[in-house]
Amino acid sequence: MATTPIGEKLLTADEFLRLCEQRVIKGELVKGVWCETLSTNGEHGELAMAIGTALTVHVRPNRLGKVTGTDAGVLLERDPDTVREPDVAYFSAETLPLDARSRGFYEVVPDLVVEIISPNDSPQYVADRVAMWLSHGVRLVWAVYPVSRTVAAHPSAGPTLIYTEDDELDGGDVLPEFRCLVRDILDW
Repeated sequence: MATTPIGEKLLTADEFLRLCEQRVIKGELVKGVWCETLSTNGEHGELAMAIGTALTVHVRPNRLGKVTGTDAGVLLERDPDTVREPDVAYFSAETLPLDARSRGFYEVVPDLVVEIISPNDSPQYVADRVAMWLSHGVRLVWAVYPVSRTVAAHPSAGPTLIYTEDDELDGGDVLPEFRCLVRDILDW
């Protein structure tokens, strides 16, 4: 992720949103500084859709909340502003009411964040992303590793759990009824 100054001043979330909507920039905002994110490969997109679909098939009919994709920015901090983009996110109905509409960035943190790990992502980058989400109140982060065909589940409290392709991934305390084979989302 490359950081790029826009002029000499830090951007606010509102200014950043306007530039994103005008398709001038794409990426994340970290403490007022635009961080360019580059498009990933097709597998990354397909995997995000598979995970989002598996979650939506469980969440929507049970009216448990909302599932979003990567373009749904989450405002995490103000002064200076930070807006991050999970690959997939789940907001419980308690966190984000079902009738709520967001015309800008989400101003509440998701309950579950999914980060799909690219082969070039360093272990430190992954650890930093997971720690960032957890430090802002996300209750569960799934780090999905397509190359090793594993998912690391990082709950806000308790040990990290590693699921292999033959294991059944569950939503822990965040989505207690959700279950699917890791293989089913990797081979969607």
